[in-house]
Amino acid sequence: MILKQYYLGCLAQASYLIGDLKSKRAAIVDPRRDTQEYLDDARALGLSIGHVLLSHFHADFVSGHLELQELTGATIHLGARATAEFAFVPMADGSALELGSVRLEVLETPGHTPESICIVVYDGSDDRRRPRAVLTGDTLFIGDVGRPDLMASTGFTAHELAGQLYESLHGKLLRLPDDTLVYPGHGAGSMCGKNLGSETVSTLGAQRRSNYALQPMPKDEFIRLVTADQLEAPAYFAFDAQLNRSRRAILPESMQRGLRPLSLPALLALRAHGAQLLDAREAADFARAHLAGSVNIGLGGSYATWAGTLLDRDRPIVIVCEPGREYEATMRLGRIGLDHVAGFLQGGIDAAAPEPQALHPAAPAAESLWSLDRITPLELAVQLRAAAPPVVLDVRTTREWQEKRIATAIHVPLTKLRERMGELPADRPLVVHCAGGYRSSTAASLLRNAGHGHVADLAGGIDAWVQAGHPVETALAIP
Repeated sequence: MILKQYYLGCLAQASYLIGDLKSKRAAIVDPRRDTQEYLDDARALGLSIGHVLLSHFHADFVSGHLELQELTGATIHLGARATAEFAFVPMADGSALELGSVRLEVLETPGHTPESICIVVYDGSDDRRRPRAVLTGDTLFIGDVGRPDLMASTGFTAHELAGQLYESLHGKLLRLPDDTLVYPGHGAGSMCGKNLGSETVSTLGAQRRSNYALQPMPKDEFIRLVTADQLEAPAYFAFDAQLNRSRRAILPESMQRGLRPLSLPALLALRAHGAQLLDAREAADFARAHLAGSVNIGLGGSYATWAGTLLDRDRPIVIVCEPGREYEATMRLGRIGLDHVAGFLQGGIDAAAPEPQALHPAAPAAESLWSLDRITPLELAVQLRAAAPPVVLDVRTTREWQEKRIATAIHVPLTKLRERMGELPADRPLVVHCAGGYRSSTAASLLRNAGHGHVADLAGGIDAWVQAGHPVETALAIP
């Protein structure tokens, strides 16, 4: 038996190849849209991919089931409660898929979503009656369980789905042997749960002992526990969940449209007609020079997640990035269904600044480059002791804010910044910070685009502030 995990750190997402080397048959579980890695590995192992299984309709990324079907002719399998625009084989409790001596048996485990399934893996060359592993999708994570509120608009309340999740865990999953390997659909950093561990594999026995949500408790207590304190889901989650049910364009088609080199005049013409400028470079490079109106979401962080949260799905996207990274920048947007990329600036930012004197921090001309001030913790500490100190804006989550904060800071999470900009003073300089400097650069770009002329980014964020020995305080209650 072959069971290989593919872990995508930027989306904290896991997919799987399962195959039988004797029969040469294989299946892919929860694939992402860029499928070449699965195809390459199957070819190297001499396997034929004949099946694609989705544990549920994912909300945080677009699954690659249609891509694999187009490329391999594979049959798509979903839980029996699923409805979709494309043909699929419904899998009810006890349904099995035979891959030679490998058997994949389905457990219907509603809770995270109504159609969720888990896939129990048996290796017939070892013991056909004892499971080797279970692929739990978003039903059970390492250290957590799937949040039940994402699909609460589909005819169920979050409390009803949480009750179903309790039954799925205790009535089905926890009846498997303790030595069954647990392979989840996500790891730490995913917003499909609130307490995911950094490990990407465990055993059911280890989870029974350590996972807070699997400890003995009445169903009512479980419901209260798993519905409390969930982070706000990004706006694109509902869009992606629906896209995964739909018959849609496959990724190579959208990539062909998006990988179009643009001259500066062509880019400016698109911007004049409403296109969004996405600058995918690192914060320091963005601060030195960027096109007016650009939103900075760097490839070095949760690029796709923040792009899906902050960018408009109804307006074309034009990418500015380091030359050679255009494919990555476009493909990672495609992973979450942002297929409306209109092209990229050929030659990168250098194409917009042939002469050093073209850099104007607050120049009104549309083709001008802007810069953004970045200050050190020491510089901020000095400024805060001045007679007219700047306003410090903290764009981290509420949970981060409660743990530690700069005493004078205003708290507006990045997810709420656009709608709450009116709360910020327009006549005072702003210094924006997050944890390490990634989100604050994005926030500063949004503020500049909205007309805040005196905005600076705290380099290194509050982590650098603390490391430099400056004081923080703890919030006792949510502000």
